[in-house]
Parts: sequence; C-alpha cells; structure tokens
Amino acid sequence: MDTIRAYAPATVANVCCGFDILGFAMDSPGDEVVLRRTRNDEVFVSAIHGDGGLLPLDPTKNTASVAVRAFQEATGLRFGVSIELYKNLPLGSGMGSSAASAAAAVVAINALAGSPLSRHELVPFAMEAERVACGSAHADNVAPSILGGFVLIRDYQPLDVIKLPIDLELYCTLVHPHLEVKTSDSRKILRPVIALKDSITQSGNVAGLITGLFTKDLSLVSRSLKDVIAEPVRSVFIPGYDRIRQMAMECGALGAGISGSGPTMFALSANREVAQQTGARLQQHFSSLDIHSDILVSKINPEGAEVRS
Repeated sequence: MDTIRAYAPATVANVCCGFDILGFAMDSPGDEVVLRRTRNDEVFVSAIHGDGGLLPLDPTKNTASVAVRAFQEATGLRFGVSIELYKNLPLGSGMGSSAASAAAAVVAINALAGSPLSRHELVPFAMEAERVACGSAHADNVAPSILGGFVLIRDYQPLDVIKLPIDLELYCTLVHPHLEVKTSDSRKILRPVIALKDSITQSGNVAGLITGLFTKDLSLVSRSLKDVIAEPVRSVFIPGYDRIRQMAMECGALGAGISGSGPTMFALSANREVAQQTGARLQQHFSSLDIHSDILVSKINPEGAEVRS
C-alpha cells in the first residue's frame, strides 16, 4: 500500500468540568488526510485544502506532519510520506481542529506502516502536534478524535488514557459563532492557582458526570455539567455566555458549555429533536448580536478516526 486516506472527527474537550481530562468525539465534521509513500525518509506537506492559506506547509509547524514525524522517530520508520490535508474544521473554533488533523495523520501513517501500534499508543504523537499548535501537549481533543466516544485522561505523567465504556445515546449540538479564539490566548488567561473550594466543587462535578454517564442518570449528568475553573474566565470571549447556557436548558438540553477553548458552544441532549431545537435557539441569540453562526448536530461518535481507503 503506497497511498492511504484517513478521517478524524471534531471533538468537544473539557465537557464543562473536565478541563484537560475529558473529551468526546462527534460523528462529523472532521478533517481528512491523504498520505503517499515517498522514496526517501522525508515528511512534507504537499497541499492543504480548505484553510484559506492560513496553515503552514512547514512540516515542523503543521500538526499533521508533526504527528507523523513523531511516529516516524519513535518507530524507526524507514520511509517518508507526503501529506495532503483537507481541512473541514474551522480554525480557532474550539472543535479540535488542530487535533483532528494530527489524529487523522497518525492513524494514516500507522496503517501505512502495517499497524504496528494500537490506537492508544498513537495518542502521544498527536499530543506533540498539539504542543506545536498551542504550546500545551494536552490530550482531551486528540484522544477522543483517535479513540472515539468519551475519553478520560486520568494522568499525564505518565500518560493514562481511558476510553469510557458508556452505553448511552446522546446528541451534541455545536453552535460555532464566526469569531476566532486562539487556544494559546484562552490558556494564557486561566488562573494559575485555584481555591480549595473550587477544586472540591470541580472534582464532585467530574465524578458526578462520569457516574451519570455510566448509570444513565440524565439528571445527574445535567447537574454535573458545570465548570467553576476555566469557563468563568473564558466566558469573556463569548457574548452572552450565561444567557446561552440558560437558553439551552430551557430547550430541554442536559447542559451546555464552551467547546474546548471556544468560541464554539456545545450542548448535550437526550434526543435529536431537543438538540436541533437548542441549536436553532442559540443561533437566534448570536443573530440578535449580528454574529453569524453555524449549527452542527451529531450523535457521539463511538469509533473515532478511521481509514477510508
């Protein structure tokens, strides 16, 4: 096999209370890559489609090529590849755009090499791409994009990633206002120290959310979808943040919050109808502020990245 195409989906990171430790995968949209084996060991980006010329072709700065190079160095891979990237996710959106490119690329190179590594073993290579993209090698986007479903990062040193075996059908609404928030900027404004009270509240919400997902207790899930650490600070980037959360609940959503670092907002719902109604309501909110927005409604994707051809 000399050419391979792979897809990796958008993700919602943090899931309100799980800053840098929780994330889940969407069905769509997502990024695609085409990798072609080359005669030497060089890794380079041959073309990028859909980015408006904003992403770097430099293989040391593009997340797809950084992930492939990390895989190549770790496994001693003796061939190189050209990478053609199809960007279907908006940049700086909070939907795991940089992560999806890296996830698709590392799944593709693993397949091209004969699949020597498991999906879990691919996560660190995509994390290195996140380090280049935003200065932090966090896994709450790349892990669910690669593995699918809900993913918990129990620890980073050493890395301990768990795909949660949750049998609960949920729908996610993403409302992406046409604003750009750089992940690096949204991380800079976070408080370096948090109060003990906030730590206790956040821990209880994380435990409650995971317990609710396992036991299918939607009331517990709803009560737990609250963040007292990151979102109160990051909400300054999103016009009408508090009202948005309130409107989502009024529509019947279980809860709502900032997807990743924003500005996209997400809401979790028990069925598609509520998810669609929530999206329409939130889009009306942004329209009232003269801000264009896009709505995406999707089931939680249990499989994650996939090789397509």
